[in-house]
Amino acid sequence: MASEELQKDLEEVKVLLEKATTKRVRDALTAEKSKIETEIKNKMQQKSQKKAELLDNEKPAAVVAPITTGYMVKISNYGWDQSDKFVKIYITLTGVHQVPTENVQVHFTERSFDLLVKNLNGKSYSMIVNNLLKPISVEGSSKEVKTDTVLMCRKKVENTRWDYLTQAEKECKEKEKPSYDTETDPSEGLMNVLKKIYEDGDDNMKQTINKAWVESREKQAKGDMEF
Repeated sequence: MASEELQKDLEEVKVLLEKATTKRVRDALTAEKSKIETEIKNKMQQKSQKKAELLDNEKPAAVVAPITTGYMVKISNYGWDQSDKFVKIYITLTGVHQVPTENVQVHFTERSFDLLVKNLNGKSYSMIVNNLLKPISVEGSSKEVKTDTVLMCRKKVENTRWDYLTQAEKECKEKEKPSYDTETDPSEGLMNVLKKIYEDGDDNMKQTINKAWVESREKQAKGDMEF
């Protein structure tokens, strides 16, 4: 029931209460009057509460100042070397030896590692390498932070040579090599290679291949005739 209607009921009860003569009627009207007054009071409290909530919602959200760690820089320049026991990754970051030790974090898995350097000259640096060519020992791997950062990835199988750092590098290099099918005729494999070179070559290359092809055919024909 709306507050306006309750207020009208209250006024009517007051009028009736003034006209009542018997105790029974007056008690009943007095109880009804108290009930209506309580309901009106509750309605007013609810209205005030909703108004306060609306005001709170209209307030601008508190601006939480972000933790300043600098923008993230992806490390792409690095070198690597290996010994019988370790694969060593060299990362040069000026001043890295001056940051707190806990700001240089490295996580190793058997086939990956990720490096995070926080708050170095207002920037953070990250390097993630997945799919290492061969498995490493997580427990035996470590970091060394001096004038540069060196990651020591201990080979799980010692005295094995890594031709590449990652499996992706190996696959990329192998795709660049001419493919030979050992199960086919060697001359057919050579023809496939020449065909690829012809398709990818410029006009001079195509002319050279055509000339060599013609001369080869002529020699073969001459040989057949001599035979």
